[in-house]
Amino acid sequence: MEGILTAAGIQIRMDGRVRAFDNIFNERLWRSVKYEDIYLKEYTTVPALAAGLGSYFYLYNYDRPHQSLAYRTPTEVHFAK
Repeated sequence: MEGILTAAGIQIRMDGRVRAFDNIFNERLWRSVKYEDIYLKEYTTVPALAAGLGSYFYLYNYDRPHQSLAYRTPTEVHFAK
């Protein structure tokens, strides 16, 4: 796995300093995914789940304003840099 990440130009961070913040972000994201999509739609097949998650992440990144981002979307914040 490390070789694949390195080949793609992804730097692997092993110092642990920022890992706690990464974990907080991931936990909050997956909580949102579960409560706002997966539990409501009760997908019965893997292809349906994959399609549903694709739609959810599009909404999450492009259409849904986030309070923590001053009511902007993640896409707006990312491309404003």
